[in-house]
Amino acid sequence: MFAYILMGAIAILSMIVQSSLKSKFSKYSKVPLGVPMAGRDIANAMLQQNGCGDVQVTSVSGQLTDHFNPANRTVNLSEPVYGTNSIAAAAVAAHECGHAIQHKVGYSMLQLRSKMVPIVSFASNTINWLLVAGIVLYEMTPLPLYIALALFALTVAFSFVTLPVEVDASRRATKWLESSGLVSGQQLTYAKDALRAAAYTYVVAAIGSLATLIYYAAMFLGGNRR
Repeated sequence: MFAYILMGAIAILSMIVQSSLKSKFSKYSKVPLGVPMAGRDIANAMLQQNGCGDVQVTSVSGQLTDHFNPANRTVNLSEPVYGTNSIAAAAVAAHECGHAIQHKVGYSMLQLRSKMVPIVSFASNTINWLLVAGIVLYEMTPLPLYIALALFALTVAFSFVTLPVEVDASRRATKWLESSGLVSGQQLTYAKDALRAAAYTYVVAAIGSLATLIYYAAMFLGGNRR
């Protein structure tokens, strides 16, 4: 019963956080910067000033699809961020550039996260098959379920490793936005609020993945089978 309550509470919390994030970004997307710079301009300026001039800034489709790709050294900004002059666009662009800077300086947690990606990808693609095999073969051997739990634990660890990476990228973004003088006063407060709201989504996701692991562990290791 506790596991169900925990999962329900986290699901509700996740919806609240996601709703808050969308609301804040919608609000701050309507607040222009005091300078005529779109997200792409903010990104290029931050990259140049931090010795990352070889990193390209590109536009990708969708919303909140912004990301840094270390493989081809690109900061990929969603269309609303790439070409928009707003507090939200500046915050998102600076955050993604924060990841580019992490990559340049060899930030340890980003390196650890990158090393975990292939393993986590394999785990994500394998877990469901192992769960099915474990349920079917449960009377013969619970080994597939145990392996599935171990692999899922790796994905949970990945979620928690991601937290400091995201927080550090936001810290770098905030520091640069403030030191550059492009964002100040109330606008800087708005930018910090937007970045904080985005960070909360990673916190909830990590807690949610841990709660799911606890739920499955209690169900399978306790000898219960659905």
